Amino acid sequence: MLHYDRRQRKPSLLAFSGALFAALAVALGAYAAHGVADAHAQSNLQTAALYAFGHGIALAALAAGTSRSLGRAGLYLLLIGTLLFSGSLALAALTQINAKLAPVGGIGLMLGWLLWALDAIRR
Repeated sequence: MLHYDRRQRKPSLLAFSGALFAALAVALGAYAAHGVADAHAQSNLQTAALYAFGHGIALAALAAGTSRSLGRAGLYLLLIGTLLFSGSLALAALTQINAKLAPVGGIGLMLGWLLWALDAIRR
């Protein structure tokens, strides 16, 4: 029988953020589908939801098993990149503000995945 002691597990900002991103992505997707008439805004919200959900699940799943600094740096770049990319697109759709930070967020996401991959191959 497996014995699980939850006191041995430490809180994880990365896993928490990932779960929060996934929940917000569901809300963004629903709002895009049912509350937005403008096609461009709807597309931006759907893209923001897609990236927030995918990267949220990745953060929630990978956070506990990533202990080396290179891998953790990659996951933090995913966190920041998701905030900038999805956040910028959602803000643009909801307020008509330009999504200027989306490209910076996208680069952060790519770099985050590259760092995580590099850490994975070096194990």
